[in-house]
Formats: sequence, structure tokens, C-alpha cells
Amino acid sequence: MNAAPPFEGPLRVHPTNPRYFTDDSGAVRYLTGSHTWANLLDLKVDGVADRADFDYDAYLDMMCGHGHNFMRMWTYDHTKVIPWTDEVVTIGPMAFARVGPGNALDGEPRFDLTRWNDDYFTRLRRRVIAAGERGIYVAVMLFEGWCLKWAGPSWDPWLTHPYHRENNVNGVDGDPDRDGVADVYALASPDVLDVQDAYVRKVLETLNDLDNVLYEVINEIERTDRGVEWHYRMIEFIQSYESTLPKQHPVGMSAEGGTQDNAILFAGPADWIAPGQGENRIYLHDPPDTEGRKVVIADTDHLWGHGGTYRWVWKSFTRGLNPIFMDPWGPIPGIGPPGVSRSIVPPTLNRRDYPDWEPLRRNLGATRRLADRIDLATMRPRPDLAASTFCLADPGRAYVVYVPDDAQVIVDLSDATGEFAAQWFSPISGQWQDAPIVTGGSQVNLVSPFGLDGVLHLSEVRSAVREARRPRGTR
Repeated sequence: MNAAPPFEGPLRVHPTNPRYFTDDSGAVRYLTGSHTWANLLDLKVDGVADRADFDYDAYLDMMCGHGHNFMRMWTYDHTKVIPWTDEVVTIGPMAFARVGPGNALDGEPRFDLTRWNDDYFTRLRRRVIAAGERGIYVAVMLFEGWCLKWAGPSWDPWLTHPYHRENNVNGVDGDPDRDGVADVYALASPDVLDVQDAYVRKVLETLNDLDNVLYEVINEIERTDRGVEWHYRMIEFIQSYESTLPKQHPVGMSAEGGTQDNAILFAGPADWIAPGQGENRIYLHDPPDTEGRKVVIADTDHLWGHGGTYRWVWKSFTRGLNPIFMDPWGPIPGIGPPGVSRSIVPPTLNRRDYPDWEPLRRNLGATRRLADRIDLATMRPRPDLAASTFCLADPGRAYVVYVPDDAQVIVDLSDATGEFAAQWFSPISGQWQDAPIVTGGSQVNLVSPFGLDGVLHLSEVRSAVREARRPRGTR
């Protein structure tokens, strides 16, 4: 069972506008959407029998209803404890079979790191296919590094990790210097690396025939020299192994989060990257044009962690980025509105209704629908052509301008000839409205019919269309 249209082969970096992906069609494949923590593995709260399971089909319905076409698919490397909540959470299924002999530290049979748990790989494949049947691309996360960074005296994910020497029957020790701290996302242990390589090969073989696949090596690994060395090595390992398989898919590298320097991401071998906030938190408030050095998936997970606004969506879109949302959708243990302590979030809290989130979801879809109407292959960020500075343009042919703080904007059409059809979009209401035709050759001041906060789309009027729209009796 293969992924359905619109996929025409796997994604690869667009040859003339490497801010985006393309496929065998040659068209730009702009990616935008949402992702959430339980979209692959179950997160079960111990002792809570009536907590609803994650509804994957409803999640896909939500994505399609909002016009999304991209998700990160989360995995976890340990069986218990998530640092964002004081609830005890059991995670599964795991990739490795639990057959003993003997029990691991969580009381269940120890892992055999040479034997696969078919339930994991069957679920992974089925969920990627189900997303593909709805036109959704999936970035498959291979490892998860954030949780281990938050180990504490009362809850330590490392104690339930398969690479812990007490949890497997193979003698693999992810703490080779025996200091009580995991050292598994580095090149410290050849035994660990052999297990990781085998697991990665198994994932690649499980999904290789599907076109809607990307890979993300790990979520928010700690940024150390050894961690970066491991990360680069794993990217190159994936690229090398897939070169021996029928299809090749893009491989991504995500930031640790926060304000760290993103130069490591741009300098590495990844096909796409998900930056952190950057200097002066630039990716949050004034996203830069990265000039096609990498395909950039701008992810609220690495920028806010838990946040984002629809204004950020349009700022990112007009700077040539592919924005996505870390979405607290569904019954996720311990997740509530920003600023609410994890220890007091009630299980009954409706986590879908924080005021910023629904407008953000809707506007991600709005950017995708607009992307389908324009030729992104020819468009570049041009902050110099609009007073708001948020402008994506193919000068003389098409312009998309976001105006976040005013009802009007000056657009420089000095070097453009001819006439342009004008439309305004309201990010608040989701409505488009036509405006009078605009003539090139000068700077023009255009006013939104919606008042503050609008998106302007100017498109070149072809001669036949111009004549059809010209008032009768004029020449």
C-alpha cells in the first residue's frame, strides 16, 4: 500500500530555490503543519484508566481540516517518565523486543537489542501510510534526546532506557564511564553505535518505498562537540545507507532550542534544518532570509517550546521558511497553556483552546493554500520592496506582503511594468477580498479593507485578462 497523490516521488531540495523541496514533478513542495507528542507512541498515565487514548485518525482529520501537509512523528527512547509532567507516564511500544531473561529496572522483561518489536514497526509504517493517504508528509524522528537532559533525583528517564546496562540482555552499556549519566548520543560506545545503526537501517527499510517520508535524526540533543559529532555522523550514515536503497529521502537536523548559534546546523550535512531562536531571538520576531543555504523548517518547538502566533506564521512564510507548530492537541499528559505549572494541570483541561493556537493552525493552512496559487520557485524574500519588510516577490510578476501593524503599506513597483490584480487576506477572519487593479512603475500605497493586520497578494495581469477587466468604451 503506497502513499497517494499528490506525491510524485520522494522530496529533494529544489534546484533553483533551495529554500523549498521539490519532487519528480519539479514543482515546489512547501511544507507546513503541526505535530504533537503522542502521534506515534502511546503515553499512558499510570493509574489513570479513564484517560482517553490519542486518536490518530481525529488528529489527521484536524490537520486536513486546517490545510496542513506536514508533521513530525515523535518517538521516545525510554519506557517511563516524561520530564514535563509529575505524572508517571508509560511509553510504548518500544522498537526492541522485551523477552528477558530477567527484568529491567521498570519491572518488565529486559530488552534484547538484537530482536525487533514488530508492533513498533508495523504501527510506524501504518501511520506514515495513513498520513500519506491524506497528502501529509511525515518527518520520522529516529531518536529523542530532550528527555535525558532533564533527569532528576526523583525521576530519571535513563533508568528505563534500553541502553542502560540493567535493562538489556546484550551487555550494552550506555554509561561506559559509570558516572550515572547516559552517554548514548555520542561516539563513546561502539556497542551502542552498532545498536543504533541497526535500528536506523530497520526504519529505513520499513519506510523506503514511501514517498511522503523525511527523517529527523533526534529531537533536541544536547549541544556539545561530541553530540554534534554523533549527529553529523548519523546524518551521513542515513544518507549513505539510503543510497543503496531504491529511494532517498531528506534528512534533517533540529536545534537544541533556545538562543544558541545555529551555525552548526547550516554547516552540517543535513538536507533540512529546524533552527533555534538565534541571536536576539530573531526567528521568533523577525525571521531571517536564510538565502537557501538549507531548507528551513521553522518549528515552534525549538523557538518557544510551547507557543507561537499566527503573525509569526506569516512573517516566516514571507521570509522563505516552512513554518510548523508544536501542537498540544488531544489528551497529552501534563500539557496545558503556557505559564501553567505542570504539577497543577488538571486531566480534564481542554488543551486545544488557548486563544493563540486555533488562529495559528488556520493560518498555517492559509499559507499553504496561497503557496499552491503562486510559483514559489521564482519567489524570493524582498524586504526592500515593502514598508513592512515582510515581502516575498518575483518582481514584475507576483508579490506577497504581510502587514502586521498597519492598515496600509507602501510597495515599491518602480521596476515593474504593467498591471497587477490585488487581493487582501484577513488572517483573523480567513476572508479574501479583491481590490482595484494596481499599475506598476512607481511606489504605491495600498490600504487593506480589513483594517490592521493583512496579507496583500499582487499578481501580474496578463493582456487578455486586462482587456476583459477594462471598463467598456475605454482603450
